Amino acid sequence: MNGIASEWSWVQAIATAKSTQTRLQETLLTTLLGNLPTVAFGNHLRKLLYPQIFPHFGKAVCIETDVKFYGAAGIEIGDRVKISSGVRLNTLGAKHNRISLASGVTLERGVDLGTLQNSAIEIGESTYIGLYTCITGYGNIKIGKNCLIAAHCGIYGNEHIFADRSQTIADQGVTVIDGVTIGQGSVIGAGSVVNRNILPYSVAVGVPARVISQRQVI
Repeated sequence: MNGIASEWSWVQAIATAKSTQTRLQETLLTTLLGNLPTVAFGNHLRKLLYPQIFPHFGKAVCIETDVKFYGAAGIEIGDRVKISSGVRLNTLGAKHNRISLASGVTLERGVDLGTLQNSAIEIGESTYIGLYTCITGYGNIKIGKNCLIAAHCGIYGNEHIFADRSQTIADQGVTVIDGVTIGQGSVIGAGSVVNRNILPYSVAVGVPARVISQRQVI
């Protein structure tokens, strides 16, 4: 048993070293090339060298300045993808996080894509994501072909399991009017406006928020 444990520890150490080396290479390349102006051969150099850090990097890709990649080993980029300035793509945090941009996808300025716990974001062919849109969450998100997502949208793959009172829920992204109390263990639907007190262990949604059910002990 001691021999097996020792061998497994050695395998883990090698894997950690490879991961660190991959991340270091990514950081060096994106730091050196990320802010080079497109008109000064910046895009050409990124197309030439970035394929080293991505599992798939298509043809005729355009990456403008100040695009942030975190966890490039989990990001796939298809042919003719355009990524505008200020975009952020992040797959760090879990081993199986993945972002896939199919051929012809456009990410406009300030778009933020982030996977959290072994989740995936897939954007279909020729889909356009508008300015400052945020797509993230703990669940998988798949957007099909030829879609148009307007500016400043939020798409969140958060599927809370809230039937059981013992499961805590945070960061629900709602508006609460001054002086209102939300009771312990309550669940408030995304985008709701809470303008009155909510009793403990309630599920409330809407504008204004309305209680639609009660959480039970399972």
